[in-house]
Parts: sequence; C-alpha cells; structure tokens
Amino acid sequence: MFYPVFQQYNWQEVADSIYAQTSEDVLRALQRPRRTLEDFKALVSPAAKPFLERMAVESRALTRQRFGKTIQLYVPLYLSNVCQNICTYCAFSMDNHIPRKTLTDAEILQEVQAIKAMGYEHVLLVTGEASHEVGVAYLQNAIRLIKPFFAHISLEVQPLQEDEYALLKAEGLHTVLMYQETYHEANYKQYHPKGRKSNFVYRLATPDRLGKAGIHKIGLGTLIGLEDWRTDAFFTALHLQYLEQTYWQTKYSVSFPRLRPIAQEQGHKTFSKYMNDAELVQLICAYRLLRDDLEISMSTREQERFRDHAVQLGITSMSAGSKTNPGGYAVAPQSLEQFEISDERSPAVIAAMIKAQGYEPVWKDWDQTLC
Repeated sequence: MFYPVFQQYNWQEVADSIYAQTSEDVLRALQRPRRTLEDFKALVSPAAKPFLERMAVESRALTRQRFGKTIQLYVPLYLSNVCQNICTYCAFSMDNHIPRKTLTDAEILQEVQAIKAMGYEHVLLVTGEASHEVGVAYLQNAIRLIKPFFAHISLEVQPLQEDEYALLKAEGLHTVLMYQETYHEANYKQYHPKGRKSNFVYRLATPDRLGKAGIHKIGLGTLIGLEDWRTDAFFTALHLQYLEQTYWQTKYSVSFPRLRPIAQEQGHKTFSKYMNDAELVQLICAYRLLRDDLEISMSTREQERFRDHAVQLGITSMSAGSKTNPGGYAVAPQSLEQFEISDERSPAVIAAMIKAQGYEPVWKDWDQTLC
C-alpha cells in the first residue's frame, strides 16, 4: 500500500527542498535522458522559470514521439449532484442548500443522445459522493445503459471497495479518476470537514484498490489552489511512481484542475489563483519530462487561449462542450453545476482548432474487443 511510502516523506521538508533547488539543479535535470523524482523537484521549482522555453520544446518533442500529433476528445456526463460530503471548494457540498438532481434511466438516455450527436465515443461519468443515491447498484445500471453507445467509459465518483471496482469493470468500466485533492495530510480535513471524503488515508488507498481490481487506467491529480502546487505535484509524482512499480499493467494519466468559481445560496464563491498560466505550463512540461508515456488531460476549466496553446505543449486529451450539471446537455440545463467552465466552445469548434494546429482530434482510440 502507498501510505507507508507516503509516510517516509515530510510535507515541509519536501517543500523546502523544492524551493532550495538552483539553476544548476535544473540544468542537471534537463541533461538527463531519464529523470528521477529529485530531478522533478528541480523542474517544478521556481529556479526552472528561466528554462521554461527549453522545457516546452522538449516536452512537445517527447509528446509527439510517443503519441504523435493527436489529441483525444472526451466529455463528462454528470449523473447526480447529490453529495454526502462537505467540501469547502465544491458546489455539490452537502451544506450548499440548492435543489439536487439524480438522473433516471430515461434521462440518462436523453443525455446520451445529446452527447452522441456531438460525436463522442469517450464518456466520463461523474456524480457527487452519495452511497445511497448513487452507489454501486446505480453506477452498475448506468454503465449497462450507456455501454452500447460508447467505446470507452470512465468514472469519477466516490471511492469504492476493490470488489466493487471489479464488478463495474465486468460491466464495461475502463478508467477511474481519483483525485487526492491535496497530499497535505495535516490540512486535508480543513477542506473536507465532514463525510467519507474527510478520511485522508482511505482516499489515498483508492488507487491501490483500483490496481488490485485490474482497472485499465487510473487518473491521478490534485486540486490546484488548496495547497502549494509544487509540493502537491511532487507527492502526485511519488504516488504515480509507486503505482507504476506496483501495478505495472495499468495505464496512468494526470490532470491539473485549477479551482473555479462555484454557485452557492448566497451567490458565487471565487478563489484566489495560486498558479498562473506560466506555472501551469511548467507543471505540464515537468510531468512530460518525467514520463514520456504519461497521458495528460486538460478540461474546460481552462480558458480558450490557454487551451489553444496547450495543444502543442504536452497534453494528450481534452474535454469540450462540457456541462458540469446533471441533465446539462438536454434534460435539466439549469440544474446545479459543480463548477463554472471557462471554455464554452463546441466540440466541433475545438476539433477545428486542433486540426488548424496540424494535430488530429481523436474521437475513438479504444474498442470493447480490447478488453
């Protein structure tokens, strides 16, 4: 399990080590053919700022060498905004007294029709964390309903047990995204004061349960804006390295969601931006220089101009035309959103933008026969 590995590191000592990196450390990291976690510290450190262009050039070359000039497209399908957790940054938080909705079978199929009309073959099912309303039985039924319509089904829901993941895998589940939000264990509970999500260790062990269940791909990440992003990036890379060594048959992806405004009873809640655009570019490039085969995803949280430029920097997949509320595509467009998106362009416009840069938008890169 990862937790004993995690406990060998101290948050503050890691942070101090990152901020103590020098230009010489960055140059040494850039010159290595294969980078270590110590090199990664240098690449995400403030000392790497003058080397950003060099990092971007190598990141682009490595990405093209491994993935070609392609960007895979996917779309989220929110099934429910009911949640039993209190999270200080999420509109779905239980203490946000706004009407909730969970899609019925007929409504799920209505949403599927709207998504299929946009051309999608890869879908990400998303719910709040509510074991009674959207537990394993609900998810099992939802996967059965949508399986005939999509080539690849991903999930971003509450942490489950190993046997529950195995059950959903048998139904047609390929990928699970499980974000730790932050690896700062001492501060984790201040962002998650109530509900099962407040259990830091149980959430941290979720990728282990996914690996044991044989899930094809696991997505990792933290929510940027909660704690120091450089230190969280190191711990995510540490977690990734452990998983790659332990569950070597599994594929992995990372993403870097920055906090977005959310709707609350008393109005919109906004957050200070802890990471600027140049720092996000640095983080994307640092991960590419660490792992040339790692899938890197970017959602519609980011603004149009940034996403346009990110196509050539190291990302491998993008969402487009996303709705972050259950029923958002056809059934209930006004229901509660998890967060406000920045890039509202349609999938067709995003595909055209990708083509204009000489890249190929990929709607399908997976088939059930590969399972």
